[in-house]
Amino acid sequence: MNWIKEMPVIRCLVLLLIACFGFLDRIQAVTLEVKVGNSTCIKAELSALLSITYTTSNSTSNVSISLPDSTSVDAGSSSCGTDSRPPWLVAVFGSGHALGLSFSTNGSFYNVTDLMLQYNLSDTLLFPEANGSGVVTVMSTSVRIWAPVNTTYRCASPTTIRAGGAAVTFSEMRLEAYMPGNDLSPAESVCAADQTTTAAPPTSASTTVRTTTAAPGPTPPGTPQTGTFSVRNGSGDVCLLAKMGLQLNVSYVSQSQNKTVQELFNVNPNLTAQSGSCGSSTATLVITQQATTLSFTFSMNLTTSQYHLSGINLLANWSDMSAPFSASNSSLDYLPSKLGHSYMCNTEQTLLVVPDFSINTFRLQVQPFGVTAGQFSAAEECQLDQDQMLIPIIVGAALAGLVLIVLIAYLIGRKRSHAGYQTI
Repeated sequence: MNWIKEMPVIRCLVLLLIACFGFLDRIQAVTLEVKVGNSTCIKAELSALLSITYTTSNSTSNVSISLPDSTSVDAGSSSCGTDSRPPWLVAVFGSGHALGLSFSTNGSFYNVTDLMLQYNLSDTLLFPEANGSGVVTVMSTSVRIWAPVNTTYRCASPTTIRAGGAAVTFSEMRLEAYMPGNDLSPAESVCAADQTTTAAPPTSASTTVRTTTAAPGPTPPGTPQTGTFSVRNGSGDVCLLAKMGLQLNVSYVSQSQNKTVQELFNVNPNLTAQSGSCGSSTATLVITQQATTLSFTFSMNLTTSQYHLSGINLLANWSDMSAPFSASNSSLDYLPSKLGHSYMCNTEQTLLVVPDFSINTFRLQVQPFGVTAGQFSAAEECQLDQDQMLIPIIVGAALAGLVLIVLIAYLIGRKRSHAGYQTI
């Protein structure tokens, strides 16, 4: 009868072994692909640890499992999307368990819309003494995974998403939806957790302030720092070069104030990750800082060899936002220049994207095409800079004219004065 008394001990040991195996499995990522024909539309390389709380006859219990190497894509539930159904990646494993992600896009960014987890309580190995049976499905709509289209979302740091009584922790994740090819894009959008966090000097012996969020404060940030941004091609050569200070002007609904507020946010080049792509007629620069992703698209007219900034996209999820902010405009006509030249504008200028979002640029120089040896070509200056140069010339000419008028008046007055004297 001793084995009956030892049952709780044996049960605890089984659960402990399951948790240990799950922990060890986390270092192994699984690769999942959704295809239509021979073309891949969704691809994910990731590790996932599932923590599930379930009820037993006496209390509640928790089990932690990870996606095993045998995890596969459910072809029947997965899809590249249709007009009436979004793209889904559904992975199945074990005895009736599944993990799914759905996606959406606005044409510039894609994001994970929903996370779905199904677990089968009839699996007595994972859920011993479960008070119930059958498949339980839980969902989460607060996933907050996104990236610009044609870039790979990368996040090595653990990211936990809660759904019902379960939690899914992703790590070592590389993911892309709406793929242009069968391989993950070389351009990457790095999650905020993977970006370097810098520490400010301690304010006291026990307090350290860390700049870990991109949310703007209520105090005006002043003039932004100038940074150099670049994109390299497949050969490792710089194909897009930009030097500028960027200040974002965003209107959003404040969660704490429950109203629309307008904030200025300076992009800090020391805290950003850069990516993008270069082509013969299109070039893209993507700048990511914490929970902010900013994308610039440049277009080239191959007939006239003229280029301009044609599109700007912003996706931000600052701490006080009631919902993630997204803005996009692909019909812009800013920063015009010609092939073989860079565009320069040292004067502050405002680029209006949408009514709720604009960008203030400072000390800007950009060349998205025809970069040679990683250096800017001869610059074409903006009209604002030319106007700034004309002002002292105009003022000087006006002063010279005024002096000339005074001198002429003096000479005329002197001549009349001499004419007033007669010879006796």
